[in-house]
Amino acid sequence: MADETVIKSDLEFVKRLQEYGGESLKKCYQCATCSVVCNISPDDKPYPRKEMLMAQWGLKDQIVKDPDIWACHYCGDCTTYCPRGANPGEVLGAMRQACIEHYSFPSMLARMVSQPKFLPVLLAIPVLVILFVMKLTGTLGNIPAGTIKYSNMLPLLAVDAIFVAAAGFAVFVFVNGVRRYWKDLNADISPWKAKLSNKSVVSATIDVLKEFIVHKRFKECVTNYARSTSHLLLVLGFIALAIVTAWSAYYEWASKFGLIPHKESPFSITEPIKWVALVGTFLLLYGIYLIYQQRQAKANGAGFGGYFDWLLIWVIVAVGVTGAMSWILRLANLASLAYPMYFLHLVSVFFLFFYAPYTKMAHLVYRTTALVFAKMQGRE
Repeated sequence: MADETVIKSDLEFVKRLQEYGGESLKKCYQCATCSVVCNISPDDKPYPRKEMLMAQWGLKDQIVKDPDIWACHYCGDCTTYCPRGANPGEVLGAMRQACIEHYSFPSMLARMVSQPKFLPVLLAIPVLVILFVMKLTGTLGNIPAGTIKYSNMLPLLAVDAIFVAAAGFAVFVFVNGVRRYWKDLNADISPWKAKLSNKSVVSATIDVLKEFIVHKRFKECVTNYARSTSHLLLVLGFIALAIVTAWSAYYEWASKFGLIPHKESPFSITEPIKWVALVGTFLLLYGIYLIYQQRQAKANGAGFGGYFDWLLIWVIVAVGVTGAMSWILRLANLASLAYPMYFLHLVSVFFLFFYAPYTKMAHLVYRTTALVFAKMQGRE
């Protein structure tokens, strides 16, 4: 007698996928057009056809630990060619959102980040944290007189404490989630055993990161190839600003310990760190501008994206715009506008860091994990 497979459908999970942007999943009639037109889908067990079927059946357990949902780069080719308007790209995006929610801790916070009605509550947390620290340092309610110096509003040590704590929380959530995800990936590798590779975790990770940097797979998109360029600009801008953050921290702490000559923010326009910051901000905002233009132009064909997809983008916009405006208003010596703008910048950065494990920022972590696993199993 052949082995029997018991399928347990989770109808609530189906509703959740529809709520997250996969409302068209029931239109799919398994023609496999999506798998055929996808240039990065492998010949063996190609996606996203099988994922569309799993979504219709509500197979939550299979979906959340399916590495192929992360192999998809959401270029939108499948959605463009779908004859039924089932929007496979949007459905897979909803699956990735559900995967992040499943492995995140606490899951309730992940659910809140996924729903726009909770945005005021999420914003209130960084606002209250920063106001509380300002109260402790005695700067709340006062606009410092004289030359604008943001450390007068909030000492650098306090800023470091706030963001180290926020980043530490995010790292904890990421490590916990990836540990659980990796365990689930390796718990059921029977479909992949036929193609086991000899790659180690280290070598597979290096290969994946190389592909990320040049956007190798993203560039294989056809109808929406331009998305690879705009996405690359966004990533490069983000990397540049991350370097600036680390650079600034080095200046601050190396100066305190006498390792380098005293350097303190605000830095002179002649400092290299300032130019890297300006270039990074430009790349970030220009990349987002192109993303918005491209998605709006091809919304009917490739999909525009839902709330979860755009939340991270608008948070990054807020970080870039408030950071640039803080610099401009400081140069203009408009203290009454500069300090509130800097406060908004701190709130935006805290939001970006603290909620990173629950926003689309988590793609960097879970996609890397899934693709490393796929390379180790020879799943190319």
